[in-house]
Amino acid sequence: MQDLSLQKAQVYTDFGGLNDLKTQARTDKDAALLEVAKQFEGLFLSEMVKSMRKAGDVFAEGNYLNSQQSEFYREMFDSQLSLTLSQKQGTGLSEALVRQLSRQIPGMDDKGEPMAAHKKALADYDRSLPVLSPRLPEQVDRVNEVAETAASATDPTAGKVMPDRFDSPEHFVRELLPMAERVAEQSGINPRLMVAQAALETGWGRHMIEGDGGSPSFNLFGIKADSRWQGESVNIATTEFREGVPMNERAAFRAYPDYEASFRDYVSFLESNPRYREVLAAADNPDEFADRLQQAGYATDPNYGAKIRRIMNNDSMTTLSMGSRGAEE
Repeated sequence: MQDLSLQKAQVYTDFGGLNDLKTQARTDKDAALLEVAKQFEGLFLSEMVKSMRKAGDVFAEGNYLNSQQSEFYREMFDSQLSLTLSQKQGTGLSEALVRQLSRQIPGMDDKGEPMAAHKKALADYDRSLPVLSPRLPEQVDRVNEVAETAASATDPTAGKVMPDRFDSPEHFVRELLPMAERVAEQSGINPRLMVAQAALETGWGRHMIEGDGGSPSFNLFGIKADSRWQGESVNIATTEFREGVPMNERAAFRAYPDYEASFRDYVSFLESNPRYREVLAAADNPDEFADRLQQAGYATDPNYGAKIRRIMNNDSMTTLSMGSRGAEE
């Protein structure tokens, strides 16, 4: 026997029946699903009947039996007719909806029929999480190993231990130029210029910025750790020029996990600072870039730009950079 609340929903003017139907849906989804599908089919039939009536309105013009009152009662009749038709044989739309939506309801098969072990109430469903496999940590480690292997295959420097210091200019260029070239692909800044500036800042890698106990900072460009920096930093003594006079001071400098991170932060530092906008505009002209870098106040050394150009345009630097590209190819 059909539930009384569902029977009440078969009268289109009984909105209380619709509320009862909502309540019923919380405890008996499969029974409510069929009724809701029929309600939807009723709406569909109602719209179809309205379209049919509207098509015939042209013939009702001038008919003395046609009035607002008759239209009002006709609409009531059509609404109830549509709902009643959907509750009977209908058009088959409600059955199709039940078959489609029942796949989303536990305990119902593809035909919309309750399964043998169907549980009626939501409270009866077991919401416990599935038991995790005891081999899950082992599988996660395996996935990490595969990911690291794939990264090593595409990045020749992956897993390679980089030196804290460099033995010679050749060693410096050979190790760092490939990183500068990768960063240059996105930034457009000449890789030889970046290596030359790093060579000036670090004395070809022989005077690297170090933290307490000699821990490496991998800071190639002498970028200080100002209030915007959220990463690690090291505090060291440094020489700054004040009105052309060298002064010994202590300052905090940024620390990185590796040299390539230093290259990338160098580019980010320039791009995020408005005063280097004109510097970046000369990215296709390394000599002009170096001069504008000095003019923008990157360093307090008055000969900073000239020193970068001298290192970058030195014959040995050119030979080393060409050798690095040849070795990489």
